[in-house]
Amino acid sequence: MERGGGKGDLKSSPDCLQFLFFCLLCAGFQLEVLPCNFSPPHPYQILPFQDTRMAAYTHGQRSLSLGDAKFRRPMVIEIIEKKFEYLRKEKTLNIYGTVFFGTAASFSGIIANFIFRHCFKVKHDALRTYASLTTLPFLSTIVTYKLLVTDALYSGNISQENCVLRSSLIGIVCGVLYPCGLAFSKNGRLAVKYHTVPLPPKGRVLLYWVLLCQTEIKAMMIPLVFQTVFGIFNGLQHYARFESTLEKTVHED
Repeated sequence: MERGGGKGDLKSSPDCLQFLFFCLLCAGFQLEVLPCNFSPPHPYQILPFQDTRMAAYTHGQRSLSLGDAKFRRPMVIEIIEKKFEYLRKEKTLNIYGTVFFGTAASFSGIIANFIFRHCFKVKHDALRTYASLTTLPFLSTIVTYKLLVTDALYSGNISQENCVLRSSLIGIVCGVLYPCGLAFSKNGRLAVKYHTVPLPPKGRVLLYWVLLCQTEIKAMMIPLVFQTVFGIFNGLQHYARFESTLEKTVHED
């Protein structure tokens, strides 16, 4: 038995040697295949658990930004409410100034209607003429002032001098010239209709009407001066109020 065992071990020893030789060849082949500048992985290379940690970190940053947004939201709402309050006050004061401006134009229309009715000796349709000479200059002044001054200020395409000039011109045109022309046309038609004054000769119609009321028309110089001064004052006040409101809103930002 021992011999048999010894023979078996001796027979199996070449197989072991062949197996060891094959392992050495494989190891040598792997060393030849690997590049010369091959280096093992860096110990601080990003691994899956590090990716997880970075994702957790970015998630923490997002939660912080959401927290900041929740914290800033009441501040933004408060700033917007203050802006609306400033704009509401500025618009309220602007409405008051425009209404006073239109009311002055209405008084000019009343004065012009009284003067031309006295010149043409008209005693008919007094309510109709006074109503039209009160409302039409008022509405025309308000609409023209909004289009030429208020909207231009909000768009930022107007300077202080331009604002004052436009306001004074609106006072002259809508507060004096327009009421005078309207009163002249309405009362002139009534004078022709009811024959309160003699009819003008042919070819000198306009000159006849101007000469007929040239003395009384001089009284319209008082509304002319008042509308000019009030227009300048209203333009200055409106521009200063707009600038102060704009500075307050910018300061709040």
